[in-house]
This record gives sequence, structure tokens and C-alpha cells, in this order.
Amino acid sequence: MTFGEQPAYLRVAGDLRRKIVDGQLPPHTRLPSQARIRQEYGVSDTVALEARKVLMAEGLVEGRSGSGTYVRERPVPRRIARSGYRPTGGATPFRQEQADGEGRGTWESSSEQTEASVAVAERLGIEPGERVMCTRYLYREGGEAMMLSTSWEPLAVTGRTPVMLPEEGPLGGMGVVERMRAIDVIVDNVTEEVGARPGLAEELLVLGGVPGHVVLVIQRTFYASGRPVETADVVIPADRYRVAYHLPVK
Repeated sequence: MTFGEQPAYLRVAGDLRRKIVDGQLPPHTRLPSQARIRQEYGVSDTVALEARKVLMAEGLVEGRSGSGTYVRERPVPRRIARSGYRPTGGATPFRQEQADGEGRGTWESSSEQTEASVAVAERLGIEPGERVMCTRYLYREGGEAMMLSTSWEPLAVTGRTPVMLPEEGPLGGMGVVERMRAIDVIVDNVTEEVGARPGLAEELLVLGGVPGHVVLVIQRTFYASGRPVETADVVIPADRYRVAYHLPVK
């Protein structure tokens, strides 16, 4: 096989990737051995090894101890609706995200007072070290972990109020907008920045996945008259979910 200017290992990986996507190498099929790749593509052992590493880093194949490398089952991405959209017919809205309490999902949460890190303080417009309420969530759908969220609220805003603990009290679990309104803080804007990165080991341990798997990270911040009153990091497995935004036209 003649290769152009593209590195040989990328060409080999690209051809194997195409066979996986097209179904010529279906899930649970053993990937051709290094010797077979070397012979079929006319490349060196080093090129064959690097091509396999590319496919493994992309999450298309996985190594099985003492057995070889196999094509992974490719999950069909499911949708997570954002920005207050409520699809009809029974979606999976979480109370924290969509405040309707009718979803099939479940979640676990825990809150603790802590000091704002430099990054969190910058997002909340406060000084590093100021006290914040940190709440961690694990969301599940049908028992499967699907999303992590960590939120921070300035105790200068919520401290010593009935809504200091996001999941406790009379408005526990009702979402940021409703809770803040109860203490006369009117949320009038929310921003979300979406990025991607390799999942942290502790995140993948909970969400499922192997080192190198990519997660979507949504940095969300609620504002009241320009003042940040809550910021959060939402972490979602990129291979299993897509984030759908439905924005009203004004």
C-alpha cells in the first residue's frame, strides 16, 4: 500500500477505523494482530503498534489481558436537554436542572461548606478563600451513572437562609432560580460554556470508562443583576451522551 504525506500509522489507523465504523470489524471482533497489520499494510512493527494505540486512544478498541485487542461496543448516544427545555412524552429531566420533578432519573447529593479556590472565586466574583457551599451530584438514568455535577454558591448570598443547603429545607431540590427567588435574589441570566477533556480517573471510576475517555464539561453560572450567585461544573461521558440546547427565539 502506498502512503502519501500523512504518517503511515495514521493511514493504517484510518483504514482500520473505517472498517470498524462500516461494520467490517463488528463489536467484539478481534483486531488483526500486529503481525497481520504489518503484512497487510506493508509497514513496520512500530507503525502497526502506533496504529493500534491510536484506535485504543479513540475508544474504538480495548485490550483484553492475555487475549488481544477487540473492537468495543459502540454506545448509541442519548440526549441530555439543557436550557430549560422540556420535551413532551416523558424525557428524563432532573429536578436540579429542569425543576419539574417528573423525570425517570435519580440522583445522589452531598453538601459541605468550604473555601473558594482561585478558579471558583474568579467565576463567582469573590475573593479566594471566601466561604462557599459546595454540592456534589451524581445523576443516574435507569440505574446507570450518566452525569456528575459540582456546584458552588457564595455563603455571602445564601448563608443563614432557608436555602443555604440546595437539597434540604422547604425548597430543597427546586433549582437555583426558585431557591434564590425565595430570598429575594432574582436570577435573570445564565451562561454555559461547553468544552471537552480526558476524564479524570475519579470521574471515570463513577461514570464508567477507561483512561483516555473524553468527557464533556459544562461550566454553568447563574447571575442576578450581573452578580454570580451559583456556578457549577457538569461532567458528561462524551461517548454516551449528546447535549441538546433548545433556545427560545425572542
